Amino acid sequence: MRIKDHFLSQEIFEIKETETKGVFKTSPIPSNISKYYESEDYISHHQDSGSFKEKLYKFLQSFNLQYKKNIIADRIKKGSKVLDYGCGAGEFVKYIEEDFETFGFEPDSDARKAAMNKISKATILDTIQKIPEQSLDAITLWHVFEHIENQDEMLNLFHGKLKDKGLLIIAVPNPTSYDAKHYKEYWAAYDVPRHIYHFSKNGMENLISKKPDWKMRKIKPLVLDSFYISMLSEKYKKSPLFWLKAVLYGTISNVKALFSNEFSSLIYIIEKR
Repeated sequence: MRIKDHFLSQEIFEIKETETKGVFKTSPIPSNISKYYESEDYISHHQDSGSFKEKLYKFLQSFNLQYKKNIIADRIKKGSKVLDYGCGAGEFVKYIEEDFETFGFEPDSDARKAAMNKISKATILDTIQKIPEQSLDAITLWHVFEHIENQDEMLNLFHGKLKDKGLLIIAVPNPTSYDAKHYKEYWAAYDVPRHIYHFSKNGMENLISKKPDWKMRKIKPLVLDSFYISMLSEKYKKSPLFWLKAVLYGTISNVKALFSNEFSSLIYIIEKR
């Protein structure tokens, strides 16, 4: 597919399947990729403008934060060590720091500063090399893994930092969901070139099955993502009543996914062997 960067540059990129069936990659990857994040509207770093989009984002985020916390709390004991990799402005780190020994890693200096201003107990890092080997009970990547180009290297790094049977929890958009198929090149979760990789459900399962050090334990939906992604997609299409259409198509996507399990975003719970 040929996809436009609707969010910022209006440049055209291609999405091509990799050697792992169901995993796709944006092409070309700009050498100056950091400039494609340089916008006050980039939601993961700037959440205080009061715009309708950000108010909706925060409303949905409040439900998602509890849902994400429950996924961890159901699988590891209170006080366990958790790293939120790519923690952005620190919302999830702040949300779980009372129950877990929490670390956040964020490469962007502005977002890292915002996270440090929010937290009271957690530790915000500019590198995870400072974390001892085999010391973490869980590592979370909430819509971060798709931004990482050197994935094999990072999976090895995560493996080293986790204890035996530690959990790697990865949430990514699903390009085989109904809303992705409906919006096609306007689907906001392609987000090229910031999203370097794109994972279908089968694609992520295929990727992990090739890694003998990891085992897929569970796949869970992020149900609310379909509404936010549909809203952005409708805005890219310049649709009137974009919010109403977002509710409609987000609902259709979730209803269809009840039968297909192809939700707009999926959470993969992966165990270190």
